[in-house]
Amino acid sequence: MPLGTLDRTPPPFFKQGPSALSKLVVFSAVALFLMVADLRFKVTDPMRAVLAAALYPVQWAVLQPVHAITGASGYFASLHHAQQSELDALRRLTEQAVRSSQVEQLEIENRRLRELLAMRERTGAQGIGAQVLYDAADPFSRRVVIDRGQTQGVQPGSPVIDESGVLGQVTRVYPLVSEVSLLIDRDQAIPVLNPRSGVRALAYGQPGEGGSLELRYTSVGTDIVQGDLLTTSGVDAVYPPGLPVARVTLVERHSGSAFLRVRAEPVARVDGALHVLVLQPTGEASAAPTAPAGGPAPEPQAAGNTTSAARDAAAGGAPRRTTP
Repeated sequence: MPLGTLDRTPPPFFKQGPSALSKLVVFSAVALFLMVADLRFKVTDPMRAVLAAALYPVQWAVLQPVHAITGASGYFASLHHAQQSELDALRRLTEQAVRSSQVEQLEIENRRLRELLAMRERTGAQGIGAQVLYDAADPFSRRVVIDRGQTQGVQPGSPVIDESGVLGQVTRVYPLVSEVSLLIDRDQAIPVLNPRSGVRALAYGQPGEGGSLELRYTSVGTDIVQGDLLTTSGVDAVYPPGLPVARVTLVERHSGSAFLRVRAEPVARVDGALHVLVLQPTGEASAAPTAPAGGPAPEPQAAGNTTSAARDAAAGGAPRRTTP
């Protein structure tokens, strides 16, 4: 091959283009021009809009896991907060319910105690405040046990009242507690007076049918009607006169019988008494009888019932034999 036909130009690898400095100057000028043009003439806004529209689906798809994780964590946090708030609300509601019931119970007790104090002021008798502990274990009697006994000065035969009226009579006294027989006990009897008509009678306890009193040996011509209030007559020298006892609920006249069937319901809370007042007996029935000079001492009266003389005076009939 002749030497003249050879290409003596250097290969492209060794070709020298513009210098790096000139490239930097050119590209810097172009960048400056584009920035000025974009700032003044907004020439790149359409391109940005197109790129944003094209990249939005990709951006949305990439952000979905982040949003899902954030939403799930927020949901569980809000659920836990809601559950905790519900528990706190239920706890506060329970506390408020307990407190409300306690306040209501205290209001009822305060009202009953004020009425009991007012009852003592009306009677003018000395009394000892007591609280009912429980009902007696005997299922065939209606008796309760109070938290006052011989140590506090309670005597056998003392009348017991609540805020409404006569509740019963102390029949047994122990050092620290006492047993009270309610009016509706089958062994109890109390002389009563009808203030409207002035009729006296003797009310016997009837524990059956919820508890009531029966006025036995009431003649047909007696002026007594349903709704009459019966009070203590005071003839037994045990109960102070004028205490509410019962209200007449039934008056029946039977042909061929000389007596009425009269039933009365006690005004005292025989089934739910909590605070009571133990009064001192008003007469000589509570005191020990004095032996006459040179003679034997009479036998003491059995507690828990009225005297037979009071029964005879109230019933207006022949003396009746009672069981101590």
